[in-house]
Amino acid sequence: MSEKMSPAGAEGVSPRRTVIEVLLALSFSHMLNDTIQALLPSIYPMLKTSFRLSFAQIGFISLVYQCVASLLQPVIGAYADRRPMPYSLAAGMGFTLCGVVLIAFAESFPMLLVAAALVGAGSSVFHPEASRVAHLAAGRRRGFAQSLFQVGGNFGSSLGPLLAAWFIVPHGQRSIVWFGFLALTGIFVLSRIGHWYAGNLGRARPEKMSAPPSRVVFPRRRVVLAMIVLMVLVFSKFFYLVSLTNYYTFYLIHRFGVSVQESQIYLFLLLVAVAAGTLLGGPLGDRFGRKYVIWFSILGAAPFSLTLPHVGLAATAVLTVVIGVILASAFSVILVYAQELIPGKIGLIAGMFFGFSFGISGIAAAALGIFADQVGIERVFAFCAYLPLLGIFTVFLPNLRKEARAASTHALPESRK
Repeated sequence: MSEKMSPAGAEGVSPRRTVIEVLLALSFSHMLNDTIQALLPSIYPMLKTSFRLSFAQIGFISLVYQCVASLLQPVIGAYADRRPMPYSLAAGMGFTLCGVVLIAFAESFPMLLVAAALVGAGSSVFHPEASRVAHLAAGRRRGFAQSLFQVGGNFGSSLGPLLAAWFIVPHGQRSIVWFGFLALTGIFVLSRIGHWYAGNLGRARPEKMSAPPSRVVFPRRRVVLAMIVLMVLVFSKFFYLVSLTNYYTFYLIHRFGVSVQESQIYLFLLLVAVAAGTLLGGPLGDRFGRKYVIWFSILGAAPFSLTLPHVGLAATAVLTVVIGVILASAFSVILVYAQELIPGKIGLIAGMFFGFSFGISGIAAAALGIFADQVGIERVFAFCAYLPLLGIFTVFLPNLRKEARAASTHALPESRK
């Protein structure tokens, strides 16, 4: 790491400055973390054959992984708000390393579930604390910081299918153990980030004392309504994305007769599009206002999702790329919006939204797996196509930027008295 990553090198740096070195290291660590996590769903077709699993059992593997992460993340985030844990990031990657090794040598379905739980535990530690560090290093560019942090994860997720297609599928389940070296690299990088984090906790204190007087304090009822709407939007985004990330390969194989390796290439294109959308969302929210980006990133995907089940292979590939870009731009914007709506609870909000997204993803994976067993994979995609229409509920969100400006304008004469 550079000197700027050390506590001494960053001492005295204004909390308003964006520490890009830290954000890039976080993004790289997120890439390593999510590359490993993406290996599990990427090898579902192989596991389904070798372990003779049903779609429902495939869904339950995801359910265990997602629910472990979902239940623990809000708890860890709330605890970290009161007592930050700089070196827990490296410890979380240690759980992921154990999960990788167990996946490689699992010989039964229960062992796969335990391995999935270990990977989920690693995520439960990594995401809320890493999001806190990203907020700490963001300065004024909070949307950009969250997008840069998250795009590393999305890029890692897109690498998973390619690595599975090129390395794991030809060489078998045991070859997964080599990806433990990615986890070891992550442990090293995250320990360095934890060192910077421990030495720069003071950057968070001026922020509490320098909140602008124009910050709007919304009534409790309005905050609760806004949070419910945000959860509905996260539900629609992740439930639909799970149908793609978990079952897109099966859809392509069943409907168009592509091979397993070809299906992984199409999945890679989708996940690259998700990474691109994630990188765009935060900066666009910083510039144009978060509510406008939320509008577009959920409801804007509906025309394409509704068309998807009725087109051929080439058009399917194009539409999924478009859908991936649009939908992925939502999450970083929603997260920063919620953190600005309820200031001072960075870890709790990050844990809530990451945890909720993981939980919804797990429930969706299991439910859609059962649904696919009963009615077929094509009906699953036809049903999920309507989920982006839930973006219409964005109308109930307050426009934080507009109302802050209005409050500032209204307060100006008072300040001159």
